[in-house]
Amino acid sequence: MKVFVLSGVLIVVFAFVLCGCVSGKECTNIPTQLSSHSFRYELLASKNESWKAEMFQHYHLIHTDDSAWSSLRPRKVLREEEEFNWAMMYRKMKNYDGSNSNFLKEISLHDVRLDSGSLHGRAQQTNLEYLLMLDVDRLVWSFRETADLSTPGLPYGGWEAPDTELRGHFVGHYLSASAQMWASTHNDTLKEKMSAVVSALATCQEKIGTGYLSAFPEELFDRFEAIKPVWAPYYTIHKILAGLLDQYTFAGNSQALKMMTWMVEYFYKRVQNVISKYSIERHWLSLNEETGGMNDVLYRLYSITGDQKHLVLAHLFDKPCFLGLLAVQADSISGFHANTHIPVVIGSQLRYEVTGDPLYKAIGTYFMDIVNSSHSYATGGTSVGEFWSEPKRLASTLEQENEESCTTYNMLKVSRHLFRWTKEVAYADYYERALTNGVLSIQRGRDPGVMIYMLPLGRGDSKARSYHGWGTKFDSFWCCYGTGIESFSKLGDSIYFEEGEKPPGLYIIQYISSSLDWKSGQIVLDQKVDLVVSWDPYLRTTLTFSPNEGAGQSSTINLRIPVWASSSGAKAAINAQDLPVPDPSSFLSLTRNWSPGDKLTLQLPIRLRTEAIKDDRPAYASIQAILYGPYLLAGLTSDDWDIRTGSASSLSDWITPISAFHNSHLVSLSQESGSSSFVFSNSNQFITMEKFPEAGTDAALQATFRLILKDATSVKVMSPKEAIGKSVMLEPIALPGMVVVQQGTNGNLGIANSESSKGSSSFRLVAGLDGKDATVSLESESHKGCYAYSGTNYKSGTSIKLKCLSESDSSDGDYNKATSFILKEGISEYDPISFIAKGMKRNFLLTPLLSLRDESYTVYFNIQD
Repeated sequence: MKVFVLSGVLIVVFAFVLCGCVSGKECTNIPTQLSSHSFRYELLASKNESWKAEMFQHYHLIHTDDSAWSSLRPRKVLREEEEFNWAMMYRKMKNYDGSNSNFLKEISLHDVRLDSGSLHGRAQQTNLEYLLMLDVDRLVWSFRETADLSTPGLPYGGWEAPDTELRGHFVGHYLSASAQMWASTHNDTLKEKMSAVVSALATCQEKIGTGYLSAFPEELFDRFEAIKPVWAPYYTIHKILAGLLDQYTFAGNSQALKMMTWMVEYFYKRVQNVISKYSIERHWLSLNEETGGMNDVLYRLYSITGDQKHLVLAHLFDKPCFLGLLAVQADSISGFHANTHIPVVIGSQLRYEVTGDPLYKAIGTYFMDIVNSSHSYATGGTSVGEFWSEPKRLASTLEQENEESCTTYNMLKVSRHLFRWTKEVAYADYYERALTNGVLSIQRGRDPGVMIYMLPLGRGDSKARSYHGWGTKFDSFWCCYGTGIESFSKLGDSIYFEEGEKPPGLYIIQYISSSLDWKSGQIVLDQKVDLVVSWDPYLRTTLTFSPNEGAGQSSTINLRIPVWASSSGAKAAINAQDLPVPDPSSFLSLTRNWSPGDKLTLQLPIRLRTEAIKDDRPAYASIQAILYGPYLLAGLTSDDWDIRTGSASSLSDWITPISAFHNSHLVSLSQESGSSSFVFSNSNQFITMEKFPEAGTDAALQATFRLILKDATSVKVMSPKEAIGKSVMLEPIALPGMVVVQQGTNGNLGIANSESSKGSSSFRLVAGLDGKDATVSLESESHKGCYAYSGTNYKSGTSIKLKCLSESDSSDGDYNKATSFILKEGISEYDPISFIAKGMKRNFLLTPLLSLRDESYTVYFNIQD
């Protein structure tokens, strides 16, 4: 039977690739909706049995063409005694010499430490706090129930709930994330927690006694093999296997490796039984259900054990009907569930690394090319509603359900492999773009355990208003929560790579403040990246070298010059001695014997640029994104996206940076009423009092204004209180170029263009009429003695009007209170990377997508001449 498996797999895959005999989407026979994790969860949680019956009636729409597959099988099955060494034969057929010495090597996470004050360091710390929140008993609850063990505590909810068929997947991710996070931080508390999870799972596996380990019973695999409806059991098994393997590779937990190999033995026998009882076609058919990265984790295991069974089983989870399309270079991925198939490609990349088969190198390269050229957004992400759309038709797909976070996590793996193989800067550029915009954007600020499933890219959308919205700490556990905790645990794994030549070489491909203990180079390296800002358009990094004692060898440092950099103004120096800087999309290389205190500095001008959406229809040529270096800029808007550039000859004619001192001019104006606090806000172009909002929301933007001094000679940098006694205008932070205007005495305050408001927008900021230290009043410059007035006993939506002080009001405490506002700093603030773009009807505040929480935004604009 073993020989049949080996030879059958080999011939089937080769023949398939050569003839390209599977057409269209026969590879995915499950109805499209059922391929979606979101839809499957909703369906299985529903009590509508007729809906379930309708959806599962055509669980496999296309009958597997057994005759076609049979024609590819060997006509004669070799006898057991004729078994040959399949691996050697395979390599000989492919003329492989067994060498992959040209691949760049990974730098261990143990040797990289992120700067805690950097953007990436803060994101890592937020994730660490979440990992430490999670309870061991709750994580393993369903595993213990499946093993018929006692179940202390309560299970988690969401996709980890005891009645959810995908339960256990997040626990696998947790094992991977905690192992990577421990390697990145050496947090002792986390190590104790993750070791306790492994021990608890080992007890479950021993109790079952067959090698099986999961949070659900084996019956789900019976249904999987019988081609009956079931929710992706191998998907979950892949996560558990990968988690155990990561516990071994990152944390040295040998028990985890033993558990994993025992699990693999169990599943090897199951797959062998399916092929023996039915046919190999039956096994291929079952792969229409999502299986995660089973091939990937099995190739990784084989690279450790050298066990041929692990290699064979890895091959059996390569999905030939999908990889075959890529092998014959057919851009036919539209309609496929993206995150079902990207992990299959990653597995094929491991197949190339393990076997040296160049076919699988070509598959990975072609896949990356078509996704990047035809199916990717400006974020670097891909997919709409979890699926690939038609190539170069992305303008029609912009909505709330773009870019499943899992797909970005996996595409980073694809590009990472390709860079290690080729050293091509384009793959490192892609990695930076997708990491910056697609990964760092999915956390809700510093709130641990709050992440998103999809990254909305539609006009006026918000991360908070997508179908799933923000997840919760203990009741979501979506697939993207699992990949999310992994992404933020390994932020240091692709900053540095090394090659083992003489002299040894180090490739620095991400500019992230961090330190590296480069053991083979015998150097401790500190990378310090200055804060990137809009008003000073340069990326500046300083590398400080500290050779280990006794180190005497030379080594080569290779610094990526990214595609977004401008050649003009680029500078590099070693110990203040200038170095030539090569053109973008190349490496600056320097070889020397490094001395203590050596400093290598690099300054790269950051280009501001537009990028058309990937859509080849002329009608959509105007749909463009705006980027600043690797940062995708989002415009704060709930609807409008029109920009007309007119006769502008460069972007600087219609996009301008926000000055460094502008944050010091941001204010909020609030009043207390009973136990509630209300704030001066822009509500649909009128000024009203609204309940004090949470930062990171549209309401916070609407309640934040910039004080613009009418006196141009005033000192630029000042605190808001220093403006008391001065003439000012109030500009809503999200509506640059608009100001608060007066509409006559007793008229409501509104919002209008500053250029057309004339004198009606000027106020004198004076000490509060109520006599309190913290308050101010807004007196009209054009109507002396008249003030912005809120009234008394108001509620949300109360309009602010201009009311004049009469003799009867002069001693009226209510008037003084209603015209006095507590002056505080702005609830929102400008990100250091902020610009103003001139729009057709209004101007836009541009800010990095990664900086946003619940605010409404657009990442694509309709930019016309």
